[in-house]
Parts: sequence; C-alpha cells; structure tokens
Amino acid sequence: MGEQIQDVPSYIREMYSHNSFMNEFNINIDEIKCGSVVVSIDIDPAKHFNHRGICHGGVLTALADAVTGVTGASVGAAVATLNFNMNFIKSVRNAGMLYVKSKIRHYGHLTMVIEAEMYDDKHTLMATILATMFIVDKFEEIPEKW
Repeated sequence: MGEQIQDVPSYIREMYSHNSFMNEFNINIDEIKCGSVVVSIDIDPAKHFNHRGICHGGVLTALADAVTGVTGASVGAAVATLNFNMNFIKSVRNAGMLYVKSKIRHYGHLTMVIEAEMYDDKHTLMATILATMFIVDKFEEIPEKW
C-alpha cells in the first residue's frame, strides 16, 4: 500500500479539476469532509433553463450525480451509479446558486448509499436525492477515515 495523502480536500479538488463533465457544467466543489460533500452550480437562465422558463431537470440531476462521485472519493472509494432517485420538490425559476449537501448512509464492501439534499441560495429545499453506488475501485492514497 502506498503513502496516504494528508490534505484530502485539496487532493480531491485537484483530482476533479481535470474532470471535463464537472468543468463543462461549471460544478464547484465547495466543501469536502470525510463522508460528506457540498457541491454547487451557478444557474444561468440563458444556459440552464428550458422552454418553460425553469431550470432543466437534467442540470439538477447532473449536479446531484456529481456529488456522489466526490462523496465516494472522500472516503477513498471510486464509485459508479447503480441506482439514483431524485425527488424534485420545487422548480428553479431564478438565476442564482444551487448547492447539494451529501452524506454516506451505508458503506459496504461492494456498495455505498449516499443521501443528499439540494438547496437554492435562500436555503430552500429544492430536491432530495438517494443513490446506491457500486464501489468499482479504491483510491489507496485517500484514507477511509480522516
């Protein structure tokens, strides 16, 4: 086993700085704790809204799915989505920041269950997320607990 890194948040931010998906969507990693992450996106109506004048659900789903990978990495797990459920509670009708807070609810040998909530910049709950992730590999350099 190789040397484990000490500054996990900086390491993960650097790792994801090369992620073309997150870069294309302008998804930011705001906070990384062991087993818990906050990611955000600045909603631009010209880019993210659909023909009905609300933020497209695919944008919200992309943000929600992005949090799962970073959350897995926060405990040294490379994960792939097995099952993903998102309950849209409120439509996004204005420009502004959206953020998702995650936490690991189960961490087994082969699967991880991540629960998350999406909020707008007024701290209004916009959606809830529950994802089951398949653990495809380990980032040996990232400790499971830190």
